[in-house]
Amino acid sequence: MDLHFGDSKPTDEERAAVDALLGPPRSSWEGADRSDADLRWARGGREARGRRDLLLPGLHAVNDRVGWISEGALDYLCRRLTVPPAEAYGVATFYAMFSVRPRPATVLHVCTDLACTAAGARDLCAGIEAGLGPGSGVHVERGPCLGLCERAPAALAVRAGDPVRTAVAAPATVGGAVLAARAPDSAAQEPPAAEAVPQAGEKGLLLLRRVGVVDPSSLDDYRAHGGYAALREAFALGPAGVIREVTDSGLAGRGGAAFPTGRKWQATASQPDRPHFLVCNADESEPGTFKDRVLMEGDPYALVEAMTIAAYAIGAHRGYLYLRGEYPRAISRMQYAVDQARARGLLGDDILGQGYAFDIEIRRGAGAYICGEETALFNSIEGYRGEPRAKPPFPVEKGLFGRPTVENNVETLVNVLPILTMGAPAYAAIGTSGSTGPKLFCVSGAVERPGVYELPFGATLGELLELAGVRNRLRAVLLGGAAGGFVRPDELDVPLTFEGTREAGTTLGSGVVMAFDDTVPLPRLLLRIAEFFRDESCGQCVPCRVGTVRQEEALHRIAERTGAAAAEDIALLREVGRAMRDASICGLGQTAWNAVESAIDRLGAYE
Repeated sequence: MDLHFGDSKPTDEERAAVDALLGPPRSSWEGADRSDADLRWARGGREARGRRDLLLPGLHAVNDRVGWISEGALDYLCRRLTVPPAEAYGVATFYAMFSVRPRPATVLHVCTDLACTAAGARDLCAGIEAGLGPGSGVHVERGPCLGLCERAPAALAVRAGDPVRTAVAAPATVGGAVLAARAPDSAAQEPPAAEAVPQAGEKGLLLLRRVGVVDPSSLDDYRAHGGYAALREAFALGPAGVIREVTDSGLAGRGGAAFPTGRKWQATASQPDRPHFLVCNADESEPGTFKDRVLMEGDPYALVEAMTIAAYAIGAHRGYLYLRGEYPRAISRMQYAVDQARARGLLGDDILGQGYAFDIEIRRGAGAYICGEETALFNSIEGYRGEPRAKPPFPVEKGLFGRPTVENNVETLVNVLPILTMGAPAYAAIGTSGSTGPKLFCVSGAVERPGVYELPFGATLGELLELAGVRNRLRAVLLGGAAGGFVRPDELDVPLTFEGTREAGTTLGSGVVMAFDDTVPLPRLLLRIAEFFRDESCGQCVPCRVGTVRQEEALHRIAERTGAAAAEDIALLREVGRAMRDASICGLGQTAWNAVESAIDRLGAYE
């Protein structure tokens, strides 16, 4: 490997940020201050290259400390990890939360996605910029969904330093957002996670039963409310028994693909190649989705326990929790829960005295929707650009670090706990034969009580909206987020199951239910969806890279034209949409046309 470094040098602060993560450099090649060393030879290069997966944490370390990533800092990090600077630059520029250009230490991320757009994000941004004024030392960044849709509009302030400080303003006002940016420590405290769960404390809940009931920081409180009973049952059943229970329960993935969880676990467990890995995908970036955030903030030990069970079943001794960088409170809660579990013998070399070793490492995302795709997530953890891989081979054969890997999202894993405590037959009796168990729905938009709702599969869309208190003058409901589809107000009898939504010509996706009244201009909403997919396309494949741009361009033209001219662009949209759906390498391009198509065909968006 031929490495070419520039002449730029890191500042003392940048060097300290990298060294705090990687430890002090051990040679002049790595950056130690030894003038007598011969820099023509890289010693320990193979060992350093084996740590390439620390590239993303290293970029976070510099960005957190300084607020941006300079050429000198990038070169120093690359020396420490023996990574070509050109490749590291490609990684650093891939993520929305990083900057390779100088910017103020304080960045205010203002969500301009669907729920926030409907709640007045555009006027909010203008008011914030006027309130801060010129020379404020705050960079205002209009960006995609922050996962705070139940409290739209939303803003997140991040102030670089040691330590980095964050503050959330949601629902954001101009004054609240300006205060969060200028004085993060003085900003209003976030409400407890239970406020995002209108059903909190109700009997009969399975996945949300502890949210608002237990102290999320207390392991003892978690155990007093049934915590770790499922793990004890797992040890009694053995790995094969756990997989059998999960298979018999009919549990399907809750991230949108709905793949049978037991089949995925069995396929990985049976692979002779070792080691096996478990990855929890907590990078929920679908606009309108926030259920995993609520689970991690309100019941973090449940995820730790569920990951331990999954790892035990598939024979993994290491797990990675890939968590959205825009979720500072969830990151803090999960790190504390992992540390406490490790200190109490519930993670580590001998869990519950059973001779089984497992530990969890938290990896922080940096703002890339595409990293919700499992193979893009693996690339991100490994220190590469978060671009999807071609399949086959599938992750159960060659996943993270080229080893057999199970990837599940937070909601899927947390479902494993009631499966083991109540038994597969009782769990499978909930819902329908094709969609078993409870499902979490993220309801936002034109409703009185937005939040996360738990219902058994089979409830109708109308029943869910009635719980949430849908407002009058309902114009449309978006199911599945930006990658989903719209339904009309006269279609609320759609059963909320995988098969029911499919028969209705839409999708359940990850559980997004976003209601819009007739005050929201539908063409502007569709344009925002197109902008989202154009921004979030990784650019790896032509159908998606070009198609998302052409889709946005056509929607811009349609907004300005009518009649035959608009009809030509709608025909073009259909052609581009088919090409993206048929030829894109991953689900982003394959679904980028869904919502626009449904709005044209079901809602008559441009009639």
